[in-house]
Amino acid sequence: MVRDLVVIGAGGFGRETIDVIRAINEQQPTWNLVGVADDAPSATNLGRLSALGVSHLGSIGDIPRGLAVAVAVGQPSTRKRIVATLTERWHSYPSLAHPGNRVGSAFRHGIGLISLPGASIGTNVTLGDHVHLSANAVVGHDSQLGNYVSVNPNATVSGEVHLDEGSLIGAGSVILQGLRVGRQSTVGAGACVVRNTPDLTTVKGVPAT
Repeated sequence: MVRDLVVIGAGGFGRETIDVIRAINEQQPTWNLVGVADDAPSATNLGRLSALGVSHLGSIGDIPRGLAVAVAVGQPSTRKRIVATLTERWHSYPSLAHPGNRVGSAFRHGIGLISLPGASIGTNVTLGDHVHLSANAVVGHDSQLGNYVSVNPNATVSGEVHLDEGSLIGAGSVILQGLRVGRQSTVGAGACVVRNTPDLTTVKGVPAT
């Protein structure tokens, strides 16, 4: 049965999520994309949505109750805030994974996963709720990602890594095996993390400090 779905976020990640939905539907019709909700989309992003043939539905608060929703907003703290407001309106949060992803055995994930093309997930990986894996992100074996984690394009999370809630792993960065990145911490683009990262910390560089 095809279900109605609204994407939240007219920015780049939101439009990449639209591509994932269309790739899923090419394999098996699953989703009717009703449109995109965004409280303050730029004129540029509205034009880009129009070029995709996708309607802007208005603000997030205008989404009808009970619809399936994909919260395609890249910033973890903003994503968490949006989910907190939407949950009160009885929405559901399907997981959307590009058919071309590589997924290992014993993979577990929560609600609201969005995984873009080229993502690679190793064996015995556990993801929390509303995790984002961008294009070509790699999550190694036995890793655990908390709720609202974002792994940006071409980042590599090695085996047995723990990414705590709300952490953001920058594009092209590397987290070495067995390490932990603390809650709401940010790893800068291109960084190489060689030691545990405390909560609420930003690290960058090689090695990351």
